[in-house]
Amino acid sequence: PKNPLSVPRNRAEGKVLEPVGVFEAPKQHGKYETGQLFLHSVFGYRGIVLFPWQARLYDRDVASPVTEKSENAAGHGSKEVKGKTHTYYQVLIDARDCPHISQRSQTEAVTFLANHDDSRALYAIPGLDYVSHEDILPYSSTDQVPIQHELFERFLMYDQTKVPPFVARDTLCAWQEKNHPWLELSDVHRETTENIRVTVIPFYMGMRVVLDNPSSVQWRYCIRLENLDSEVVQLRERHWRIFSLSGTLETVRGRGVVGREPVLSKEQPAFQYSSHVSLQASSGHMWGTFRFERPDGSHFDVRIPPFSLESNKDEKTPPSGLHW
Repeated sequence: PKNPLSVPRNRAEGKVLEPVGVFEAPKQHGKYETGQLFLHSVFGYRGIVLFPWQARLYDRDVASPVTEKSENAAGHGSKEVKGKTHTYYQVLIDARDCPHISQRSQTEAVTFLANHDDSRALYAIPGLDYVSHEDILPYSSTDQVPIQHELFERFLMYDQTKVPPFVARDTLCAWQEKNHPWLELSDVHRETTENIRVTVIPFYMGMRVVLDNPSSVQWRYCIRLENLDSEVVQLRERHWRIFSLSGTLETVRGRGVVGREPVLSKEQPAFQYSSHVSLQASSGHMWGTFRFERPDGSHFDVRIPPFSLESNKDEKTPPSGLHW
């Protein structure tokens, strides 16, 4: 039987559940199509699939134990990890849900460099996210505009003869084609330490030229922290090592991440954020640890899986902002 799907709605007299659609069976095989409505299984927001990306997932939890390496190029003890293909989706987040998830996941995490005068400035697109296949809880709705987002009707149109009944407009196809150098997700890195799973997705953004400064190459990286245990823990510190092909090795230490020290509990097990790094070289890599605190005051370190910062050699024209 199909289950009705509801989300809380605030009313003066309290919270009321409002029906939004009907759950569908999650796909075990294949991928979701453009226009698929879903609930995010971890963060709980309503969203819609714009298009899929095929990524290479490097999961250090299932790395072959046979090929232990003493050191890799980063000077970091490492296992040989083979990448496997995994589907991720570019999605729109319903603007009505953004206030409810902002403490757990940034809703302006997708950023890009765009030409502005003589330099390239950093811009963000609100309500855009990347979602792994297993995080999608698909549903259907009879509402012709089920997702509130400024790009919804610019990218998608209703067609009742199709399943799902929302199809890509030419503007969505053109936007994907034009901006894929900085949108495309190619590598995902994952590792678990003491039941805390860290997932890292790096994105190449391009060259950034700032007046009177040497040009730098910039990347965005999105990080998700998940507590797979029932014990409450709190992130206290980050410790990064950043190696550049130019030969420099930088150490970055600091409190929390993006000015926050998130608590990961059974009720709210995950936290997701993005940040940026720039190098004076075309490639490099990063690794490090997050320090967590337990309720008894003891600390433990969680490994951040090493990941490469690669530049796209075939980059064509840089993104030109939000001109569709």
